[in-house]
Amino acid sequence: MSNTVLTVTKDTIYKMKEHYKNAITKQNPPGSVFVAKPNGCTITAYNSGKVLFQGNGASIEAAKWGANKPSQSSTSKSSSTKKKNIAANSGGYAPPPNIGQLSIIGSDEVGTGDYFGPITVTAAYVSNDKIELLKELGVKDSKDLNDTQIAKIAEQIIPIVPHSLLILRNAKYNELEQSGMNQGKLKAMLHNQAISKVLTRVKSENNVDGILIDQFCQPDVFFHYLLGKSIPWKSSENVYFSTKAEGIHIAVAAASIIARYAFVKEFEKLSKMAGFELPKGAGPKVDQKAAEFIKKYGEASLTKVAKLHFANTDKAKRLIK
Repeated sequence: MSNTVLTVTKDTIYKMKEHYKNAITKQNPPGSVFVAKPNGCTITAYNSGKVLFQGNGASIEAAKWGANKPSQSSTSKSSSTKKKNIAANSGGYAPPPNIGQLSIIGSDEVGTGDYFGPITVTAAYVSNDKIELLKELGVKDSKDLNDTQIAKIAEQIIPIVPHSLLILRNAKYNELEQSGMNQGKLKAMLHNQAISKVLTRVKSENNVDGILIDQFCQPDVFFHYLLGKSIPWKSSENVYFSTKAEGIHIAVAAASIIARYAFVKEFEKLSKMAGFELPKGAGPKVDQKAAEFIKKYGEASLTKVAKLHFANTDKAKRLIK
């Protein structure tokens, strides 16, 4: 789906609103002036002056209001900053100082520390001309947002952020873990798959300045986990690792939000299946609910909802005794 973002004056936004008055919808996301759907295109105008055009007719509609200037300036900026990016990273995997201005694929995962629920991994591409728009939509570290806020933001950014979402559900997780794979290897494999999918999707049409992975192990350990696997992005792009990467580039924050949104949706399905609310995390409340689940459905059924190798499994069994 084609996407174009323009920055215009308030006067132009009012002119747009009048121009598209017959196509304006009743649904307005937070911070927007109007949403219109003319000629196979969805147009969302924001109070800040940003206007997002989406759909097959996006470029045609955007051209009516001056689409060429932003695309040229974006390309020029990305090209110049990429050279600085390459020079800054010559020493290893540390992100360069200017990474926040670059067009980046970021990846993050959710659910690894939760006994109940799956692991969700997302890689997301954010071009430098969409950074300010995502900030305006509220994108930031998902740890600073509650699940209601995450759902609202995710539903707005999913259509406009090229991404790959992978969900490793509990039954498959337990199967792989019991075959000898540790959680670090599973996460590395999921990150690799998600990044590869996004890179294939955007590389022919977009400038990708680099890849930023929210670091859960040292880079050499990460790549050791992937020995024998195809890593199409390792040598062709600038690759960076950093802890707390959500605060370094908004692409990782967007990936984190989409991953959390999917995790919560999956969690809700598991609670519905259990017939009672399953708690997140891995604390004492989790032990109690795991014991309740075993009493109701039997120990074998835990494989569908929980990560069996966590200590919570044995604690739940002791509670039953």
